[in-house]
Amino acid sequence: MTYRGAVVDLDGTVYRGESLIPGANAGIDFLRSSGLDLLFFSNNPTKSPAAYSERLASHGLDVPIEEIASSATVTAAYLQDHHADDNVFVIGDPGLVEQLEAADLTLTDEPTATDVLVGSWDREFSYRKLTSALWAIQAGAAFIGTDPDRRVPIGDGRLIPGSGAIIHAIEGVADRPADHVLGKPSEEAAELALSRLGVSADDCLVIGDSLQTDISMGERVGMTTVLVRSGITTPENIDAGRVRPDYVVDSLGEIGEIF
Repeated sequence: MTYRGAVVDLDGTVYRGESLIPGANAGIDFLRSSGLDLLFFSNNPTKSPAAYSERLASHGLDVPIEEIASSATVTAAYLQDHHADDNVFVIGDPGLVEQLEAADLTLTDEPTATDVLVGSWDREFSYRKLTSALWAIQAGAAFIGTDPDRRVPIGDGRLIPGSGAIIHAIEGVADRPADHVLGKPSEEAAELALSRLGVSADDCLVIGDSLQTDISMGERVGMTTVLVRSGITTPENIDAGRVRPDYVVDSLGEIGEIF
């Protein structure tokens, strides 16, 4: 089968922590030389496309910002479409706040004046912020999450809490689920990726290390899914998982094996 585009995850697929995964650059070169358009897509909402481009450049990879998206990109687009004139209260990283401000959204620090609450990865999450989230929801605010990742890997192989952990804390105290959780594997993330690439799902690969996000998103819309074993998924996870990738390779450097 001939493919026209590929959605490529970053952490665990292209790099791990501060290190480029061996063979990643060769895999990217192979995809480009095969005529595929690429979109590098991270569920980490804390960095802008420009910051990701700089990080990839530090690994010797020339990736323009037009080829980069994140859960923050999806969140900003969703808010522009559905809450363009609303007051947005953000529990999240300053990097996310900057991206939402750049999208001309109106941010507020007053919970009771909030139309929509955004929950996300916040290294400074606190009892005070949890209380503010509860008050915003009690005042009638919609509740949006940037991405579902409860745990994210760091360079030494350990895991730390991610956006999903914050979102679940807010859901628990509010006694209600979020209205929408964006980022991979949401339908909104898949639609944004396919629109950016200008391809149909049938013509698109999704390559990543997570069954729950990358592979689930591809399965949801009909992309060909490729799981790499260079990140968080173990052989036991694959065997026990409900989501089954179309292909499994050790790393992005072996992507040529599926063609």
